[in-house]
Amino acid sequence: MAEVIEEGAREAEANRDWSELTPVCLANVLRRLTLEDRWKGAMLVCRSWLAAARDPALFAAVDLEPAFESAGSSRADAAEWWTPAFQRRVDAMLRSAAVWAEGSLREIRVRHCSDEALCFAAERSLNLQTLSIRSSQSVTDRSMFKIATCCPLLGELDISNCYEISYKSLEMIGQNCANLKILKRNLLNWLDPSQHSGIVPDEYLRACPQDGDREAMTIGRFMPKLKHVELRFSKLSVSGLISVSEGCGDLEFLDLFGCANLTSRGIEQASTNLKNLKTLIRPNFYIPRSMFHTERYGHWRLYDERFQTNVFQI
Repeated sequence: MAEVIEEGAREAEANRDWSELTPVCLANVLRRLTLEDRWKGAMLVCRSWLAAARDPALFAAVDLEPAFESAGSSRADAAEWWTPAFQRRVDAMLRSAAVWAEGSLREIRVRHCSDEALCFAAERSLNLQTLSIRSSQSVTDRSMFKIATCCPLLGELDISNCYEISYKSLEMIGQNCANLKILKRNLLNWLDPSQHSGIVPDEYLRACPQDGDREAMTIGRFMPKLKHVELRFSKLSVSGLISVSEGCGDLEFLDLFGCANLTSRGIEQASTNLKNLKTLIRPNFYIPRSMFHTERYGHWRLYDERFQTNVFQI
């Protein structure tokens, strides 16, 4: 008898019409899926599932970072991200999500989007609080100005590896987004670009921003409420770092990894202003000897002081 009941249950399950689930039940199920699963799977099942997957409540956050992180180990996949075709796909998702959210979009975490798509999303996301657009090579000050004027509630901004964004955007964001607490302005490793070879276009690597001090001074002047700042591989000097420390007295987290123009003495001098600082990541890492140029940096003792590597000690 038990076997007959079990067989009947399996048959009923197989014959169940999942498309007849109520919209509320469907939305509850789809909420448990990742954005990628909803996009590539649930939306393609049938019309009722497509309609449920477009429920505005499901688009409070557009987070593609899990997909990027899971695929990041493949150099072939990572190289494709820098192509115009991939950017168009990301743009299409961002535009659709901004429309379907109907103003409820509060978090955007994508990569390789364009100015046009970001402007489109900003105009429809007045409650946006988190924006992460790492490695978006086509994003410029134009869309950042749009973010600054349309999204005053912004509290977290990640523009790492976005080389077409200048200090002017930082100024606009700082003037218009009073709630900003987290800023990530990391750059690609220009000290050892070989790790990006075959992935990031060479011309983009060569375009690494040189105005680290100008950006740092802008941060210090216009973003006084920051608590978390990342400036990996920035080309700022001690004077720029002092500007940040004097203007952002509430800082609790500061990441300076790879900032080759900073010295231990300069970091100590600047950090005395940061009474609330809990985490300080210094620029110490190993740099191959072949990358040093004595005519630029001088005596080897300076290398040890600058990078705290001790690799030159005999």
